[in-house]
Amino acid sequence: MTKRAVVLFSGGLDSTTCVAMAKARGFEPVCLSVAYGQRHAVELRKAREVAAALGVGDFREVSIDLRQVGGSALTADIDVPKDRPADEMSHGIPVTYVPARNALFLSLALGLAEVVGSTDIFIGVNAVDYSGYPDCRPEFIRSFEAMANLATKAGAEGARFTVHAPLSGLSKADIIREGVKLGIDYGLTHSCYDPDAQGRACGRCDSCLLRKKGFEEAGVPDPTRYTVGA
Repeated sequence: MTKRAVVLFSGGLDSTTCVAMAKARGFEPVCLSVAYGQRHAVELRKAREVAAALGVGDFREVSIDLRQVGGSALTADIDVPKDRPADEMSHGIPVTYVPARNALFLSLALGLAEVVGSTDIFIGVNAVDYSGYPDCRPEFIRSFEAMANLATKAGAEGARFTVHAPLSGLSKADIIREGVKLGIDYGLTHSCYDPDAQGRACGRCDSCLLRKKGFEEAGVPDPTRYTVGA
């Protein structure tokens, strides 16, 4: 019998690779996307399109309005940083950090896992080519996993949850190479923090710059639709 796994899914490059990797490991993915008031809400439409292309049979979308909390360029009236050099991206925590986002998302995934009878959760966090978010670090993932086994009915009854972060030690180029092997069409995915009205990527935010760099280093053509001149 195929085991189910809840996969946190944004429709971006990393989470799409994560879904494909979960499938390759023999799991049936239950994809969970979160509408949290993000300025790049086009990712929610993309998530549905990518999930369908990957043959995902169970796709869920949960809404929580983090604009009521604010504190991030993704949920408040704060400009998204553009054209930051690599050394700047590797130091400090940028204003695109959404307070406690991954803790919230993993908690939602944990609840869904209990409901669908799964003990496996996948999250596409990356600790190599990323923008310095503290909730992408391996120590956070392991700490959440320990909490999951203490905080749930399933855990109290002897089940053991595993939080899989298969991209954690990979560069963006490594992730792209792995995805290409798995047959992913990255042209369907969306990573930009500040897309235009047509959903085209700005090509200048941290996420776009890391994505561009990943395709270049992987030697794979970048299929992303950028705004004119990006």
